[in-house]
Amino acid sequence: MRDVFITGAGTFLPGPAIGVDTMEDFIGRVGGRRSAVGRRALRWNGVETRHYALTPDGRPLHSNASMTAAATLAALQDAGLAIEALQHLATATTQGDYLVPGHASAVHAELGNGPLELASYQSVCASALMAAKGAWLQIRAGEADVAVAAAGEFSSRWFRPEFYEGTALVDARGRTRVEADFLRFTLSDGAGAVVMEPSPRPAGLSLRIDWIDLTSLAGRFDPCMWAGSTFADRGDMKTAWSHAGPVPAHAAGAVALVQDFELLKIVIRAWIGVWLEKVDQGRIKPDEVDHLLCHYSARSLREEIVSVLRSTAAMIPEEKWFSNLATVGNIGAASIWVMLDEFMRSGRARKGEKVLLIVPESGRAMVGFMMCEVV
Repeated sequence: MRDVFITGAGTFLPGPAIGVDTMEDFIGRVGGRRSAVGRRALRWNGVETRHYALTPDGRPLHSNASMTAAATLAALQDAGLAIEALQHLATATTQGDYLVPGHASAVHAELGNGPLELASYQSVCASALMAAKGAWLQIRAGEADVAVAAAGEFSSRWFRPEFYEGTALVDARGRTRVEADFLRFTLSDGAGAVVMEPSPRPAGLSLRIDWIDLTSLAGRFDPCMWAGSTFADRGDMKTAWSHAGPVPAHAAGAVALVQDFELLKIVIRAWIGVWLEKVDQGRIKPDEVDHLLCHYSARSLREEIVSVLRSTAAMIPEEKWFSNLATVGNIGAASIWVMLDEFMRSGRARKGEKVLLIVPESGRAMVGFMMCEVV
């Protein structure tokens, strides 16, 4: 089994940075009315600027696949590799441009290169580490010498008024259900990617991947963030949109992306429980971690995580935490690679330092960890 190194990272952020005062101009106003909870959501998540792949009138500037392909090419360029060197492409997303086929096929079509081995991973934020583990194992086992784990999100298209208007998510007074409206101000667009090889880059810094762990707690919880079912029926997959049909499902509000924020408060503690178990097992040694890149969807969630960890031996001092949430927003599965790319360009990393990446997802209570060493 070979060592595996991240030798390049790349990011694609569409359009200009959008400030908080104009975000609703891009996702639109449901029923022509300004959101009643938008300002509160923005204070809660702490995002100051973000990127959208839409024009203010809802016209797409990119596709999810084209953004993910652009990030892939940027990562390969950073690694000093041509597209022809790529042998395995693992992609992650919450929702691709198609229902079928998978996101990896769409990204490969955008890249336009020759025959390639693909793997599509679809979940929420932690799908990035699902793809990373697949790519890591390909290199580790000698099945490929160059692999890319890439993730892209085009979340803003889910938040346009047509997903809500005329559905059960909007009441007779024109008010949008809070669980749906709040989420509209939480997610951003963009893509990120990393290149993996069996040797470090000849010049500059690389990251050796020591291990990747993924833990699903779906057996304990109903969906926490989902699209494809109503609130009442989300635990019964026989009532999902695919059984009801797209028109009735839309009318019931079962096509829009929504989140149960009360359940999220419980799921946060479940994520931390997995973190504590890894500390107890010696898998994570907090004193040996030099940099923590923890994906979180909102500043308030970080505060919640920190408040719980401070009373434990698992706490990693906040001065070791790195985040770019305020400037790029929550880009779902792409967040961790966009964050890692910026971290590696920040000049903070030094050879021999340990970098821990943590990606929780609220979809159905999953959390992933990746431990690296700078070489």
